[in-house]
Amino acid sequence: MPPLIAKYLQYIASVRRYSPRTCTIYEDTLKQFCLYAGIETDSDLAASLVPNIIRGYEVALLGKGIKARTVNLHISVLSGFCRFLVKDGILDSNPVRLVKRPKMEKRLPSFFRKEDLEKYFARTDIYASEIPDNDMESYTRRFRRAVVSTLYNTGIRRSELAGLRRGDIDFSRKVMRVLGKGDKMREIPLLNSYCKEISLYLQSVDSMIDGEWTLSSPLFVTARGRAVYPELIDRTVRRELENSEGFSGKKSPHVLRHTVATELLDDGADLNSIKEFLGHSSLAATQVYTHNSIEKLKNVYESAHPRAKNGGKNGD
Repeated sequence: MPPLIAKYLQYIASVRRYSPRTCTIYEDTLKQFCLYAGIETDSDLAASLVPNIIRGYEVALLGKGIKARTVNLHISVLSGFCRFLVKDGILDSNPVRLVKRPKMEKRLPSFFRKEDLEKYFARTDIYASEIPDNDMESYTRRFRRAVVSTLYNTGIRRSELAGLRRGDIDFSRKVMRVLGKGDKMREIPLLNSYCKEISLYLQSVDSMIDGEWTLSSPLFVTARGRAVYPELIDRTVRRELENSEGFSGKKSPHVLRHTVATELLDDGADLNSIKEFLGHSSLAATQVYTHNSIEKLKNVYESAHPRAKNGGKNGD
């Protein structure tokens, strides 16, 4: 393996804190590209990271019957690696930007069933409504519940949650200030029950974890008092929901975001309000949730409408 790849893998593991599984995927992808391009040294690598060779690699993957989504993953890995090399001064620019990617089938956003989430919150309500116990197990459970609760109550992205500070929650106005993409600030209204939960969580932090906490301190911290990071948030959500009944498929912060957006739409919220709530830059990103609602409507129609039940006979 060329030393530059080894250096990059070390960077994403130690600095970016990618999970071991993600690091393995990146390593396998870069090894496959090296095998395709006949790369053995750093010089070979720099010479091969050009648009025509990357495009040839893309075509070769598609020719093996690999799905467009997986091919796009390979290209994204190469793009991240090239950005790293640009910062290191090895490349002048990112060649992947000049490579057209294969089109992927649009997938409807997945979401959790409302009743399953209600059961989860009912089962873990002790960690959101009672005065904290002074033990690390209690803190850990309260922390995990608070992360899931925040994602579901606010619909924020995992990166936005990682960036939250204590001062971002205004308990008097019951709003959360969130710095989103493009450094755009938005305010999200909060329920009384959620404000109480976060207040109790902060009491637990103050009593269990050493530190000088100010309004600029991270809202969510590990047991060592360090700010959370995206991969930890992923693991927290997955661990919490894997131990609860009813949750199938992918368990991630983004599915919680999809879930609250879908529920808001189903309950009558207009698209512009949901757009502002989620911090989307345009309505196009928000409109994808209408497809979920249409699918729900179709299922109700097919199970309840008289004509649908009898195959469309005996009706106009």
